[in-house]
Amino acid sequence: MNWTEVLIKVDAQAVEAVTDILYVLGAQGVAIDEPIDIEKLKEDELYWDYIDEKLLEKNNEETKIMAYFSEEDINLPEKIITIREKIKNLTEYGLSIGSGTVELSNLNQEDWESAWKQYFKPVHVTDKIVVKPEWEEYEKKEGEIIIEIDPGMAFGTGTHETTSMCINQIEKNLKNGDQIIDIGCGSGILAMAAVLLGAQKATGVDLDPVAVRVAKENIILNHLEERIDIVQGNLTDVIKDKADIVVANIMADIILILLEDVREFIKDDGLFISSGIILEKREAVEEGLLDKNFKIIEVETKGEWCAITAQKQK
Repeated sequence: MNWTEVLIKVDAQAVEAVTDILYVLGAQGVAIDEPIDIEKLKEDELYWDYIDEKLLEKNNEETKIMAYFSEEDINLPEKIITIREKIKNLTEYGLSIGSGTVELSNLNQEDWESAWKQYFKPVHVTDKIVVKPEWEEYEKKEGEIIIEIDPGMAFGTGTHETTSMCINQIEKNLKNGDQIIDIGCGSGILAMAAVLLGAQKATGVDLDPVAVRVAKENIILNHLEERIDIVQGNLTDVIKDKADIVVANIMADIILILLEDVREFIKDDGLFISSGIILEKREAVEEGLLDKNFKIIEVETKGEWCAITAQKQK
């Protein structure tokens, strides 16, 4: 099978929103090539040791998003037009898109399978959590928790600020035996991190069938299928139980909509961890949380993003 690679160049702010657009339109895989923050990498000796020197040349560039569509998709020309339009429209949500360029190229099956692998190496997400692609070798150190993923088919590899902040907040607040709900579970990384850190059970929910399939594959890869359930659909339609912690790494505008229902899925005094929030939207999300009787526990920031941990009040 041959594939069309759609290469999109955008500011970091728009990465997760663009990725959502691509999956909704049927992308069969997405790879994200982020600019290299050299000073940040120097603080992480693990990643610095593994990084390909050629990647350092990408410092200060825009983020590149590579999406892959089957050339057998008869609706592909219309989808490309839609992608361009939707990217331009992201500015209406306060997101900077940078150049927002969209370029096309053709790949055969072998090239497609290996195109994105060069960008993923083992990386410390927190002091405890190390995320590594399944094909990379890594020697586990004392106290570390290893999560293996196939990051080419669903966003949420742990390296993006929004994902790493979610994992950090889970690690800081999780108690042994807690139950977790992950809304918009993507690759399943947040649910896997939660159970490996001591959660009794995690449930991931996502509208995207590709994300659901890939999350299930990653959970099997890490031998966690007995402790994690992944379901497809809307939160209110497919989830009936309440959790000690609900986490959502999605856009701020979606979080504000989610606040209408999310309380009923959180136990009394339980936590809601939300991320994917650009700093310009922080105040709006905080106000929404307070309006729904949540207490702000902590706001963590990285780059242009923040994650908010809030406690449900009775």
